[in-house]
Amino acid sequence: MKVDGKNMRPIWFDESSQVVQAIDQRFLPHKLIIKNLNNVDDTIHAIKEMVVRGAPLIGASGALGVFISLVQENNKGADNDYLVSECNRLKDARPTAMNLVWGVDRVLSTALKYQNYDRRVKAALDEALAIVEEEAVNCEKIGAYGMPIIEEISKQKNGGPVNILTHCNAGWLACIEYGTATAPIYTAFDNDIDVHVWVDETRPLNQGSRLTAWELGKHGVNHTVITDNAGGHIMQHGMVDLVIVGTDRTTRAGDVANKIGTYLKALAAKDNNIPFYVALPSSTFDWDITDGIADIPIEERDPDEIRYIQGLCQGKIEKVLVPPESSMAANHAFDVTPARLVTGFITERGVCRATEKDIMSLFPDKQKG
Repeated sequence: MKVDGKNMRPIWFDESSQVVQAIDQRFLPHKLIIKNLNNVDDTIHAIKEMVVRGAPLIGASGALGVFISLVQENNKGADNDYLVSECNRLKDARPTAMNLVWGVDRVLSTALKYQNYDRRVKAALDEALAIVEEEAVNCEKIGAYGMPIIEEISKQKNGGPVNILTHCNAGWLACIEYGTATAPIYTAFDNDIDVHVWVDETRPLNQGSRLTAWELGKHGVNHTVITDNAGGHIMQHGMVDLVIVGTDRTTRAGDVANKIGTYLKALAAKDNNIPFYVALPSSTFDWDITDGIADIPIEERDPDEIRYIQGLCQGKIEKVLVPPESSMAANHAFDVTPARLVTGFITERGVCRATEKDIMSLFPDKQKG
């Protein structure tokens, strides 16, 4: 994607320095800071503290982290126990996103095929970069499969603007290119379909107002930032045609874990007969579980993310305390939307209903037994 005319991705391997680099998303939209990931501790910090965030990007970061573990200072060469231990540390960085475990395990499995250190390093880097490129291609396909949904609504409105609500940031900043929820939006926009996006602010870290609004603006997409609790109101008044969100983990039966507040948007959409779609690559499915509420771990993050808010003040990025200093806060990062509230999934293999039968019809290779 382009930022002020320059091609950018949220993470990349810099050939000249031989270092993995990432956009530090904590400071967007007010500062564009590039961070070097020199070792596993850097990578874990980046994942935990949301330097990088979003399921596909977390998976790519974990995949590159396996390579980083092999080339960091004081590494132990082709020592298998050391490599597995570092990979376990990476996988523990965040509990909810399925892609992290998937990305790390895939590169680890490839690396362990080689006992020669140099070949192991090359194999790990090649596999990690392959994951990066595959996720970019998958998001492009999500855009291609999702665009007809928007196009059909545009036809029904005689070319009038299609109003799409999204929650959190499921754009290219959360992926590699295009995004998941935003991929159909970008594809529709690039094909001259009139779209307007309602951008939830997405408290507590404001990934919607900080990140989604920033990247939509850079691409030229018409958008409006709203408070998280305004979604139901604008749905009631016919101002939303479609909801598209991303996900951090989805069960094979169709339950969806996404940024806290997604469940409430799904309930409002159901009550107002508005289509509610979830866009995701296959790497975000957890093929081993069917009960999202019981089996998906929900990350509880630092309460200070709720107690403090960050923004630009007189040219400086500042944090300010909102509630009384003595007040307790609870910070559940995700919630689970049951499959019954989901109209369908937009994947790199096509669109399907949120049922195990329909999901598995798109992914027969994931059938058990």
